[in-house]
Amino acid sequence: MVKKPAPDASRRSERSRRAIYDAALALVGEVGFPKTTVEGIAARAGVGKQTIYRWWSSKADVLLEAFLDLGERAAQAAGQQSDAIPDTGDLAADLKFVLRATVDELCDPRFETPARALAAEGLVNPQLGAEFVAKLLEPQLQLYVRRLRSAQQAGAVRPDIDPRIALELFVSPLAQRWLQRTGPITYAYTDTLVDYALHGLAPR
Repeated sequence: MVKKPAPDASRRSERSRRAIYDAALALVGEVGFPKTTVEGIAARAGVGKQTIYRWWSSKADVLLEAFLDLGERAAQAAGQQSDAIPDTGDLAADLKFVLRATVDELCDPRFETPARALAAEGLVNPQLGAEFVAKLLEPQLQLYVRRLRSAQQAGAVRPDIDPRIALELFVSPLAQRWLQRTGPITYAYTDTLVDYALHGLAPR
């Protein structure tokens, strides 16, 4: 009698983890963060509540990790590295490329719905807001810092510029427009932000 191969526990765990990610993101988008529960995530994912608590300590941890994973998968699908901004030697082109990819992400309902739910909750839940910044937002901003520092070393940016402040010239307006829906989110918009940030408003 031929023995059946033993089940692959790692594959089973990965399937469960992926199902939990998908369930968490779907629920927070549908009912908001306050009404999303570990029990609800478990039921939707088809796993036991104990499975979730074995890997995460709270629903916030689940959601933040699921959101980070979503961003990494989106970057991979777009052919980008999630841990770097391209450095082709052309700063404007590199920033426009990344911000256009960001536009695609912000306009994708799979990303936008849970992102808005988490952003809204972060305003009234200081702990979640701090975790959102520390685990998701700041690491992404540091990618811009590294690219701007590289541009400084190449002489493309003034040496006295603080990269952490400079990046806000194009990142913050995009975030505000997206959060408050004050205007369309387009490639033309982010391209213009980069041009204004790099060249200023004074006559040339």
